[in-house]
Amino acid sequence: MPHLFQGFKPYLILSLLCLGVLVPGLAQIPPLDRDESRFAQATRQMLESGDYIRIMYQDEARNKKPVGIYWAQAASVAVFSSPESSAIWPYRLPSLLSVWLGVLLLYHFGKRLTGPPAALLGAGVLASSLMVILEGHQAKTDAALMAASIAAMGSMGWFYLHGRGKAIAQPGNGVALAFWLALGLGMLIKGPVLPMIVAIALVTLAIADRHLAWFVKMRPLMGLLVASAIVGPWLVSISSATGGAFMGEAVGKDLLPKLLGAQESHGGIPGMYLLLAAIFLWPGSLLLWPALGRALRERSAPHYRFLLAWLVPSWLVFELIPTKLPHYVLPLYPALALLIAAWAFENHGQVGRSLKAWAVVWGLIGLILAAASVGAPILYGSGFTFWSIPAALAASLASALAIRHLWAGHHAKALIQGGLAGALAITLILSAILPRLDQLAISRRAAEAVALQGATLPVAAAGYHEPSLVFWLGTRTLLADGGKSAADHILTHQGALALVEEREEIAFRATLGLRDVEELAKIEGINYSRGKPVTLRLYRAGKAE
Repeated sequence: MPHLFQGFKPYLILSLLCLGVLVPGLAQIPPLDRDESRFAQATRQMLESGDYIRIMYQDEARNKKPVGIYWAQAASVAVFSSPESSAIWPYRLPSLLSVWLGVLLLYHFGKRLTGPPAALLGAGVLASSLMVILEGHQAKTDAALMAASIAAMGSMGWFYLHGRGKAIAQPGNGVALAFWLALGLGMLIKGPVLPMIVAIALVTLAIADRHLAWFVKMRPLMGLLVASAIVGPWLVSISSATGGAFMGEAVGKDLLPKLLGAQESHGGIPGMYLLLAAIFLWPGSLLLWPALGRALRERSAPHYRFLLAWLVPSWLVFELIPTKLPHYVLPLYPALALLIAAWAFENHGQVGRSLKAWAVVWGLIGLILAAASVGAPILYGSGFTFWSIPAALAASLASALAIRHLWAGHHAKALIQGGLAGALAITLILSAILPRLDQLAISRRAAEAVALQGATLPVAAAGYHEPSLVFWLGTRTLLADGGKSAADHILTHQGALALVEEREEIAFRATLGLRDVEELAKIEGINYSRGKPVTLRLYRAGKAE
């Protein structure tokens, strides 16, 4: 089907795929704990205060990540909403656009690495993967960093292949500029992560090829000035505004603890990311293992060598870092997607026993998603929902179609049909099932209870301090030290409300003494951030007896 790769058609196909998997659920999924709600709340406070240099979460300086994603979210909210609104979708819009842009860029640069058919399929594998769809629905840094990674490494790959005599056209100054712009933006989004990936890939290629002559054509001196011009002004401003505290805390309290230990209990054994890739790259992970094996065996081929230099050494670094979260390796998923798609086209008809066995194991992921589609609303919602039927059917169909075509040796068809059905299942789960899991939406239900009272004073929360609650109730929400502090708040502010978690009830009532208190609502559910049940009661103080 050569006509599919002509002109704007591949970009249109990928755009429709991205919109189909990213738009549904963007507004329906409540703000997630904890990172997304912290990012969104800090962005809201930028808009409220007019201070676009310092990053604040309530009265606490959030000296962890650079300012790039906050600016993008602030621009989106300024255009489509307001800081007074609790609508989360404007904060998520930059992530959606980042995934969309990243997928288009992966095809644009990937067709020079693997050819147009594999590049189109690889971009589709990326767009339909569980991790990418999840990150495209969250107001965080990771989708934007992935897009910057694709732009930077894609540009570099073009120069590399041309230096090896394999590129069709010579990359010009515009491609070099794209690399340095992407590198600067990546630093403004997530600090040293993208420079680390680029630097390790360059070292790897220099060792493998014993030269880096091609890199000179990327105009590194000019490029460093461009990247510095992007990052430098804000770094100078934030250092001045915080008296140098930002850099000290970002390195000393965020980066180094992750390198030296499992921060916030997010630990894991080396090799965990590779195991999780089978789940988070699903449904494209169907060909994960044979694609990696083939690339390693044929690593002397320029396109395989570059993709492996992008993927393997940085992946090993992430595996060795004690703190592990699945999205940390997202900037490397595009290289995996291209390797998978390349294998599908280059090994048509080849099916071994090990691949068949893996396909059966892989198919269980789809069946687990199907079971979760049915079981989750029953366990954590108001009961069975009609939407469970199409979601479960789509997940089951993804496994069945992919395995059927794989066993017949039609690898590309297995990825396409399994991928489309799998993407549909994930989209239905996120847009139609997840928003119905009321037992997990504690903060939303608490905010709805507060709204029914028409309160104008800040609400005090004792024992339950999830960031989503602050986002729902507003910046002035008082995160009380305990039940006593919550009781003091409603005693000293007539008409004020308090949300008290069950463990703080004794201290709360002891402080109230003989004063009457009115229980306005009771919210029960699961705090998924802690994996524990939680009971909140909404109170307003009455008159002393």
